[in-house]
Amino acid sequence: MGSGPGEGHAPGQQERPKDAMNYGRWASRGIILALLVLVAGCSGAKEPPVESRTPQEIYLDAEALLESGKPRQAAELFAEVERLYPYSEWAKRSMLMSAYAYHQAGRHEESRAAANRFLDFFPADEDAPYAQYLVALSYYDQIVDVGRDQENTLEALQELRDIIERYPDSEWAASAKMKFDLALDHLAGKEMEIGRYYLARGHYTAAINRFRVVVQDYQTTTHTPEALHRLVEAYLSLGLDAEAQTAAAILGHNFRGTRWYQDSYALLTGQGLRPEDAGGGWLSQIYRQVVLGHWR
Repeated sequence: MGSGPGEGHAPGQQERPKDAMNYGRWASRGIILALLVLVAGCSGAKEPPVESRTPQEIYLDAEALLESGKPRQAAELFAEVERLYPYSEWAKRSMLMSAYAYHQAGRHEESRAAANRFLDFFPADEDAPYAQYLVALSYYDQIVDVGRDQENTLEALQELRDIIERYPDSEWAASAKMKFDLALDHLAGKEMEIGRYYLARGHYTAAINRFRVVVQDYQTTTHTPEALHRLVEAYLSLGLDAEAQTAAAILGHNFRGTRWYQDSYALLTGQGLRPEDAGGGWLSQIYRQVVLGHWR
């Protein structure tokens, strides 16, 4: 599914943590790395075993792997800092960078595990919103087409909602909100696909149930105009003219300029009917709320 990060990224594109965006925050890594490369190049010596290196050296080596396009190896090396120096400040930093690197490598479960570990140990840390964001991305970037199971979509929605509600002032909240809306649109698309399938085969009641979910639960998505039109089609096919008229009235009030309203209007007038609140069911309740502003 196409999507966006804070600025409209699609699934698979990753925002970088503060470490990756601003290396100066923790170390002047450029000079150190240059010296390490120079020494290694001149001596030709084998790299010392990881156990003999300081946490800072391991961390910087992992960053170098990340920069050279080896995110999985980088993530594993960041994890070594956690293993060998679990109580150091570098372990804390490595935990988050490991989650990021695994995400870049497409290792969603490992990324989620590292991010959740960070949240377990440092729930009040300033980087906790980003860790939560990585958890959400681990589901969001696995959202598939509407024809398949939507478990990852539901998980992503829950995690994104947590970011929006728990960290509303964080730099990740806006990106989470955009992704939340896109994931919600994806779920609505799934309901529409199934509804159209039933409608085409004359299973009108089953189709209505699907389109009703879109209108009631996903009314802010891009699929609402079509869902209302399909309700007009289905209700007319069942001879439930009043419900069809009410659906068209809601459609005309909110989406008059769409082709869906034009098609619904043509269907109704072709049978001597017009869009109006003519029923007494669930659509009439929506009409009173949305059109008349009567919420009681």
